[in-house]
Amino acid sequence: MPKHKNKAARPDPDSPRSSTSSLLFPMTIGVLLAAVAGIGWFLFSPAPAPVKAIPASTPVATPAKSQPVVASTPATMVDEQQCQGCHSEQVKDWQGSHHQLAMQAANAETVLGDFNNVTFKAEKETTRFSRHDGGFWVNTPGIDGKNADFKVAYTFGIAPLQQYLIEVGEGRLQALGVAWDSEKHRWFHLYPGQGVNFKNPLHWSKPSQNANFMCVECHTTGFKRNFEAASNSFNSQWNSLGVGCQACHGPASNHLQWAEQKTDLMHHGFDVDLKDKNAAVEIETCARCHARRAPLGDGFTVGKRLMDDYLPSVLTRELYELDGKIKDEVFEHGSFLQSKMFDKGVRCSNCHNPHSTELKAPGNAVCLQCHNSAGKTSVEGVDGKGLQAKNYDSSEHTRHTMGQPGSQCVDCHMPGKFYMGNDLRHDHSFSIPNPERAQKLGTPDACLSCHQGKAGDKVTAQFKLWSASSAAQAPRYDESLWLIRNGQPGAADALYTQLQRSNLPAIQRATLLAELPLYPSEQALKLATEGLRHADPQVRESAVRAISAFLPPAERAPLLSPLLGDPVKAVRIVAARDLLGASRNNGLGAAQANWNAAIAEYEAVQQSLLERAEANLNLAMLYQASGRTAEVEGLLRSALQRDPDFYPALVTLVQWLEANGRVAEAQTLLGDSLKQHPDAALLQHTQGLSLIRAGKTAEAMAPLKKAAQLEPQNAQYGYVLAVALHESGKVNEACALLEGLLNVQPANRNARLSLIQWYLDSGQEPKAQVLLQGWKKMNMGDPALK
Repeated sequence: MPKHKNKAARPDPDSPRSSTSSLLFPMTIGVLLAAVAGIGWFLFSPAPAPVKAIPASTPVATPAKSQPVVASTPATMVDEQQCQGCHSEQVKDWQGSHHQLAMQAANAETVLGDFNNVTFKAEKETTRFSRHDGGFWVNTPGIDGKNADFKVAYTFGIAPLQQYLIEVGEGRLQALGVAWDSEKHRWFHLYPGQGVNFKNPLHWSKPSQNANFMCVECHTTGFKRNFEAASNSFNSQWNSLGVGCQACHGPASNHLQWAEQKTDLMHHGFDVDLKDKNAAVEIETCARCHARRAPLGDGFTVGKRLMDDYLPSVLTRELYELDGKIKDEVFEHGSFLQSKMFDKGVRCSNCHNPHSTELKAPGNAVCLQCHNSAGKTSVEGVDGKGLQAKNYDSSEHTRHTMGQPGSQCVDCHMPGKFYMGNDLRHDHSFSIPNPERAQKLGTPDACLSCHQGKAGDKVTAQFKLWSASSAAQAPRYDESLWLIRNGQPGAADALYTQLQRSNLPAIQRATLLAELPLYPSEQALKLATEGLRHADPQVRESAVRAISAFLPPAERAPLLSPLLGDPVKAVRIVAARDLLGASRNNGLGAAQANWNAAIAEYEAVQQSLLERAEANLNLAMLYQASGRTAEVEGLLRSALQRDPDFYPALVTLVQWLEANGRVAEAQTLLGDSLKQHPDAALLQHTQGLSLIRAGKTAEAMAPLKKAAQLEPQNAQYGYVLAVALHESGKVNEACALLEGLLNVQPANRNARLSLIQWYLDSGQEPKAQVLLQGWKKMNMGDPALK
């Protein structure tokens, strides 16, 4: 594995932006820190539950000396200077590491960038860096677009870049979009060529770049955002800057007690044992920061499962390539879960020194711990079954001259990708290159990234000779996913076949369950139901969503009710949310008490995230659905206060006002927003729908068309426009629009069903038959075909 670099924190440009049906802001994922926005484990026993204090009145037998006991009081954070006396070796490794220097107060020793009255121009904005009044200052356009002076409060990261956090008032820390390249010693923009000015959501002054929420948790120890909704401000606190001992091991007060008194406290006073035989305990600890995920609260609780505190992303098409390689900025965790290494029990610390963040051995030696001429692993706890006795550190294996590019394991099995301009991250799925398959699927490949053009063709031909095999192979995950996402013949069968594999990595299973709603059938429902009982919480959570896509609220209840008592929070709250309709209609019976508790947890999650527009919208929709209508409008307006550019909240508010007879107010709100953001496709689409509801179909065509033009990849905009055209008598134009849509998205069921009906209505039965036969080849079991 490569050396881990403590990335300068950048709010993720593709984090989750909530839709009206989102659990949180599903991570997209889109713009949420290490997203949300996942994690999936393959069959393993649960991590230890958090310890509970034993009431003093409860008689308890004195344990034998050999039996460790739990602490009687919850552990608290301590000054980490106290760790140095007993753990000098670990502290020595940690000193100067990327973890230690992840976040520092800005001063002459910590700031690496050139602040000697240097001017930098990019994205039509001018930024000047200077030093005065004992501090480091940035003169740059703020949220109003006007240049002003801002003081640098903290540095973020050290190599290969350093970013800077700016204090802007109300306790807010914002991550500057211009960073310092600490290797080439130059300033550069993190989003070059993307037009990121003060109107853009990625501008440093916007909520998507708020470091309190997006960044600081993973660069400090014991961080709490402490957002105060009433004042719309933060009172964020941490135990210490940088990633220290307690960031991973947990609060150490009970450990200090154990060290002083040599008691029999379990795990020496810590709530988690990172050396547990179950590798997932350590891996989930690392995943809190090394995964694309969305938070489920303010911080995490040591000893709980990852999905008690975060919602990790699956392998979405926006985040990962078809074969699971990294695409967007997803960090290491999601890739690693797909690997054979994870399946065999390899953990992060087998390859990395967790205190120095360096590799535990130089070059290929870290891989040779298991992959060697003896065919045996030297790593305790790793399953060595299936290892081949082979000299992997040779040109016979690498097919490259030793010491040259291509001769290192990471060159071929951990191809890298640059993020944040200059930060190379290595893929941790440990894939085997195959240029022929990569060309077919359109995925990146280690061979083709070096050998391009005609050279790549020669390498592909040679690779076929090297890997020629007559043995039949089971359908591969990536090849099946290509069929599924491209609506090809055999797509449904490929999806069902993959989900029936017993050795499918859990994160891939969760990803495929998310694809099931495209291919409904009795078999699909059966597979989703089986997923509800899977050992991995990410699979169960994804299965809940699939079931909810298939069944109306009343029919979901028998299947989803048992998950209201799931041991993992993320599963409980998604089940509760998706049973809201059944609860409202008194359809839960004996499960009602569990639903009450789980929906309260869901509400608490949103309450803990009120600094985000998405959470305010989610609460508004929860209250609307549960009859607490007096609170809805206030939450929608709070969402827009948090982020005026969060259009889903604006759209929901417009619809709420219309539904309550305030049509003129709704139209004024929408019209003013469109004047400010004429290129916002969602607003144009909303304007069109609003005009249709008002009976002004002819006027609605212009905004509906503009929405489809602005975002041609959005199938909903194209489909709604086609329906509107058809209802206006423009049948040929409507059919042509859906034909184009199906060329791009063959698996779009609504478009296919409507187009078949329109063909039949207009006497074009041969065309309808072609579509129908294509549908049967994709998914013969689709109930719509009956």
